[in-house]
Amino acid sequence: MRTPEFWKHRGLISTLLFPLSGFYYLGSILRQKLTSSTKIDVPVICVGNLTAGGSGKTPITLSLASSLQQMGKNPHIVSRGYGGTQEGPLRVLPSQHSARDVGDEPLMMALAQSQTTPVWVSKNRVAGAKSAIKEGANVILLDDGFQNPALQKDLSIIVVDNKTGFSNGRLIPSGPLRESITNGIKRADAVFIIKQPNETINPELATIFATKAVSCVTIKPADETNQLELKNKKIFAFAGIGYPQKFYNTLETLSAQICGTTDFPDHHKYSKNDLDKILSLARKAGADGIFTTEKDFVKISETFKGKISYLPIHAVWDNPQFINSLLSKLTGIT
Repeated sequence: MRTPEFWKHRGLISTLLFPLSGFYYLGSILRQKLTSSTKIDVPVICVGNLTAGGSGKTPITLSLASSLQQMGKNPHIVSRGYGGTQEGPLRVLPSQHSARDVGDEPLMMALAQSQTTPVWVSKNRVAGAKSAIKEGANVILLDDGFQNPALQKDLSIIVVDNKTGFSNGRLIPSGPLRESITNGIKRADAVFIIKQPNETINPELATIFATKAVSCVTIKPADETNQLELKNKKIFAFAGIGYPQKFYNTLETLSAQICGTTDFPDHHKYSKNDLDKILSLARKAGADGIFTTEKDFVKISETFKGKISYLPIHAVWDNPQFINSLLSKLTGIT
C-alpha cells in the first residue's frame, strides 16, 4: 500500500472518507472485546504502532533482541509474515526462503540476525509463539501485532515517529490510525519515539504520552563502508516503505547528493520491469550509484543485486539504562 498524501491533513478526501472510519473503529473495538486472549509460558514483548505504514518497528525489534541476548535470554521473533505466502508456523531460513515465501521484514530480520535470534512467521500468532517455545525460546518478541488480541502480551510497546506522529489523527481509511489513540494508549506500557539526536520531542506527542514511560531512539546507518561510498556521490534512490522520504533524508545526512528518486508502495514486490526502469532512470540522472533500503533489497533478484546497494540501519537508544530496566523487570533479571 502506498501511504496516501491526504493522510497528512484533514482535507476534502479525508473528510469524505471520514464516515467509513466509523466502521473501522467499530471493528477494532469488537475485535478487542470478542477475541479470547491466550497466555503462554514465557514473557511476550509486542513492538507495534497505532498507524499503518512504517514507523521503525523492525530495527527496534532487532535491538531489543540483542539486549535480551546480552541478558542471557533466548528471544525468538514472531511475525505475521505480511506479504508472504506461507501460513506458518515456520522458522525463516534465508538459505531456503524468499521474501515471497515469508514476507520482506521477516526475511530481513533473519538475515540480520541469522547467527543469533531465530525469526518465525505465523498467521496464527499463538501457534507461532508455541512453536518458538518448543525450539527453546524463553522470550517472545512479537513484531507488530499490537492490534491483535489473540496472544496475551506482558509488555506492549508503541513506536511512533517524532515528525510524522499520527498525521491527521483519523482512522483508516480517512487517516492512518489502526485504532483510536485513546484506546491504543490504554494498552501500551511504554512508548519509543524515533527522532534525530538533537531534535526535541514533538509537543503534541509529549502531551499525548504524558502518562507513559517514554524513551527516544535514533535510527542510524550501521555500515561505515556504505557511508564512505555515499559521501559527495550522486545517488539515485528508491524505496517501497511507508514513508520513503525518511530514507532519502537519511542518505542526505550522509552527504549523498540525491539526483533522483522513485517511490513504490509499502511491501512492493519488484519485477524485472521495475528494476530495469530504476537502472535506466539512474543512468539518465548520471548517478554514481543506486541505493535502497534493507527491506527492499531482500526482494531484488540476484541478477540485479550487483548493481544496487542498500543502507543497513540500527537503533541507537538515548537512554539504554531505561531499556535494560524495562526488560529486566519483565524477564526477572536483576
